[in-house]
Amino acid sequence: QLQASGGGLVQAGGSLKISCAASGGTFNGYAVAWFRQAPGKEREFVAARRWSGGTTYYADSVKGRFTIARDNAASTLYLTMNSLQPEDTAVYYCAAGRAIISEIRRVRAYNYWGQGTLVTVSS
Repeated sequence: QLQASGGGLVQAGGSLKISCAASGGTFNGYAVAWFRQAPGKEREFVAARRWSGGTTYYADSVKGRFTIARDNAASTLYLTMNSLQPEDTAVYYCAAGRAIISEIRRVRAYNYWGQGTLVTVSS
């Protein structure tokens, strides 16, 4: 089970760090990712990585502003978001799955999802 937390209200240009903790298991052997869904829009890819390490992947819209990281001992995934803009407003979901690299940006590659945490960026 994945539990996302840390969302909130932030002004444009500000920063926020959201978390996703795994309970009843670990992320070992999985790809992990963050997706987001704004009102009236489809869920979209934000960032991903293999839990074991290696390349990190980002959507073009967040590259250079967002960082995906993990704490292995705490079985917790993080997303640090800097220079936030109103268009970043969305519910952010963490996800885990046995995704292959070619599918790592796709919703269908993940079968474990957190409940979502709302990030609101005011202008």
